[in-house]
Amino acid sequence: MQIESITLVRHGMTEWADQGKHTSDTDIGLTSAGRADAEALWAVFENQGHFDGIYSSPLIRAHHTAILAGFAHPQLHDDLMEWRYGRYEGKTTQEIHQDNPEWSIFRCGGPEGESPAEVTKRCDRLLHDWDIKGHKHVLCFAHGHILRALATRWLGLDLRFGDHLHLDPGSISRLAWEHDTPALHLWNYCPRYPHIGPGQSAQ
Repeated sequence: MQIESITLVRHGMTEWADQGKHTSDTDIGLTSAGRADAEALWAVFENQGHFDGIYSSPLIRAHHTAILAGFAHPQLHDDLMEWRYGRYEGKTTQEIHQDNPEWSIFRCGGPEGESPAEVTKRCDRLLHDWDIKGHKHVLCFAHGHILRALATRWLGLDLRFGDHLHLDPGSISRLAWEHDTPALHLWNYCPRYPHIGPGQSAQ
């Protein structure tokens, strides 16, 4: 594989994210806090090295985050859209667990939405697409569950590992290598809350 690193950025806060509601293709915008999350990314990226592939989900909350972070013209890629939750769109985990106490998106998928197998194919397709384009350093703006799934597939693991990863709005993570092994180099760094270490929650 030619890819040396993939930098993942979760979009800033939205009203539904603040309420814990699962949001896939409902095209909801950033709140004022979400815009502040995105603007805080600028200071990080203005001093970063060159990205030879810059991508965003076409959904407004991710695309707007990319613009506010200093990337006015990312390539919009449908495979970076959020995991489709189907009947669970707009519901909180607590509400879903009243219907299915054992539910996890990474193990069960979204009823009438996307299965883990379908999202695995989507992530693998993204990685293959970026590789055959010859990208070495990719930057992508997207959503919490699809980015956790993408990280899991970079590591070569089953999607169920995504249950062990956490991403806050406005966070930066980086996938790269440990010698010849795919690795996590940075996880869940929130520039708006620099006192919070990687892996801690800003919520």
